[in-house]
Formats: sequence, structure tokens, C-alpha cells
Amino acid sequence: MDKIKFSEYLTDIVTKEGVLSSCYSTFHNYSLLNQLLASSQLQARGQNIAPIASYKKWQELGRQVKKGSKAIALLMPVIVNKKDAQGQKTDDKMQFFITRNNWFSLDDTEGAEFKPEVKIAAWDKDKAMAALNITEAPFEYVIGNAQGYAKDRSVAINPLAILPHKTRFHELAHIVLGHTKENALMSDSENTPKSIKEVEAESVAYILCELLGLEGVKESRGYIQHWLNSDTIPDKSAQKIFGAADKILKAGQ
Repeated sequence: MDKIKFSEYLTDIVTKEGVLSSCYSTFHNYSLLNQLLASSQLQARGQNIAPIASYKKWQELGRQVKKGSKAIALLMPVIVNKKDAQGQKTDDKMQFFITRNNWFSLDDTEGAEFKPEVKIAAWDKDKAMAALNITEAPFEYVIGNAQGYAKDRSVAINPLAILPHKTRFHELAHIVLGHTKENALMSDSENTPKSIKEVEAESVAYILCELLGLEGVKESRGYIQHWLNSDTIPDKSAQKIFGAADKILKAGQ
């Protein structure tokens, strides 16, 4: 499989509504990016969007992979020890991702009847906040028309926010992405300086609104395009966006 360009996958979902929800309902046991990878590879082969599993897992389910079937590739995390200046391993860990062709579609198998679970994304705010160790503070930022802001490990949402759920996702993303460690206060207003941090946080908000079927997708897309100003999202940022969206979504499930 060619090198994965995270930014291309992100651009695709921001410009095409419905992509995420379709992938999630079938591949909900996998990360958001792996859901997109599975979907794109199956479609490129002219196959239907169908459940996937490893060769061994299909055998456990009473099905056998058909002879000649080709596996699709997904991302797998690899954790290794960091090395010091002398090249010796330390106790510190680092994680990176590799692709492995280990998964086959249901249509590549035959055998016992298999009824896939179709799942619709759901999210509980209180559960997510607790799992992420983030609190919600009273809104006290009265400069301009701020919809919300994030500070340290807390978020505050303007009681008059037009789309409070989208604003909350945006501010949660600032914290999960590590932005509040770099800045004392991350606020969401028209006066926010143009920054890749805003694109990252709003892209997370877009993904979550799209997945959960909430209002704000159109507004979020406009916000992202405004701050990008015809630039493209860096590949490193796109990877961070998928990771943060995954973390926030799973925290509320």
C-alpha cells in the first residue's frame, strides 16, 4: 500500500457529507482513519462496504476466506523504547503506525451465516468529560463575541452560543490536541488569530458533528475553509485531528 496521506482523507470527509457516518455504521470497531482506509480500498476494488476481520477472526466466526482473496491494509500501532544520545534504549516509549494487509471483507469469505451489527454513533457529554478529566467552568470571557474557550483542563461555553455542542467539541479538541499547554487561553471568536490550531480544533468538531448527526456541519466547514485560506491541512495535523476525534468520541461511549 502506498504511503498514507492523512490530509487527503481529511479533505475528502470535509468536502463530502455522509462519508463518515456510512463508514462508522459498518466499521465502528476500528479507528476513524482505519474506517476510511477500509472503505476506500473496498470501493477501489469495486466491492461493497461490508464488515472486515482478520483471517483468524473469520475462522473463529465459522467462515473461511476464499482462495485468491486479497487482504486490505489498515494502520497498526507499534510502541518502541526511545534511545538516548548514545543509542541505548531508555524506559521512555514512543508510538508510530505501520500498515499491514491482514483484513478481509465479509464478501471475501464463505461459511456460517454472519449477521453484522450496524451501529449508529452516540455520545454522552458527562461521561466524556469525566473520562477525559476535563471540567466545564462558568463562562466569564466577555471580550468580543466568543462562543467558548478552553483553559488548562477546562472549557467554558457561552450560554448564548449558537451551536453549543459544536463549540464544546471545538474547545475539548483544543485540550486533547495539547493546544492549552502551549497557550494560557484558547478562545473561539472571530478575533482568534489565523492559526493551524483553529483548523485542527474545528476539524475535530466537524468530524464529531458529522458522525453524530448534529447541526453545525455546514458552519464548521466554512470555518475550516476560512482559516485555511486555500492552503492545505498539513499531514501531521490531519493525523492529530483523527486521533483527537477518536479519543473524544470513545470517551463519551
